[in-house]
Amino acid sequence: MAFNLTRSAIGIIRKLTSISLPNNYIFTSNTHIISNSSGKCFSSQVTKNLMEFFDSEENWSLSEVKVGRSWKKEELRIKSNEDLHKLWYVLLKEKNMLLTMEHEYKECYEAFPSPERIDKVKESMVNLEDIIRERNKAYWLLETGQTGERPGKPVYNQLGLRTFYKMREHILPKDMNRSWWKKHKQWYNFRECDRFLSLYREKLFLEKRKARNRDKNHVLGLLKRFPDMDISILKEQYPHLNIDRLKLNRKADPHFIPS
Repeated sequence: MAFNLTRSAIGIIRKLTSISLPNNYIFTSNTHIISNSSGKCFSSQVTKNLMEFFDSEENWSLSEVKVGRSWKKEELRIKSNEDLHKLWYVLLKEKNMLLTMEHEYKECYEAFPSPERIDKVKESMVNLEDIIRERNKAYWLLETGQTGERPGKPVYNQLGLRTFYKMREHILPKDMNRSWWKKHKQWYNFRECDRFLSLYREKLFLEKRKARNRDKNHVLGLLKRFPDMDISILKEQYPHLNIDRLKLNRKADPHFIPS
């Protein structure tokens, strides 16, 4: 079934397409907006209206849109800062388009084709931010001997949980700043939080044990179905399990077909 935009979206598009832009903006074939006063602003697609928030019409009727993978850090490290700057806005524009299309498909009660595209764009943006942070750290370490990032320290919140607090400058000292103490209470009452912390640690322990049992049963099933499989691969994929000991388990014995 073909995808149709909602009436409200179509009305907004028609109104915005009728709006005329001022003369200080010039549109070209390979750039989005070029302002005579503020310089260049590149983009991945030029439509000059609200349709840039929507996918191309040829993909509206498809049940699956074939796209590539996300950007890897190794590929981003060899690019210049200018290319990373352009790529960031291309990814941001693609993310806005995908979120808009996902919302419109939900409004029309239809399945959004290839929803993994949003995850790939988000992963690419996270990798790009990590590369920029790496370059900033390297620059400030070379120039000043410091990372240049905001310092922080691990503290305890009101529930007794350990969190990381990023420091920032204030006009008043911390001992005199009452508004800061009201928002950032970095202590907890042992009597009130002891039971909560014990139950919380028990919950974390049970979750870890369940995950370990799931991995153990999965490995036993693999050993039972494929007795001649490479053990080194299992040891590399499950380093927290004793594969040699699991191989001697009775649940790992393969099925023998009687002759």
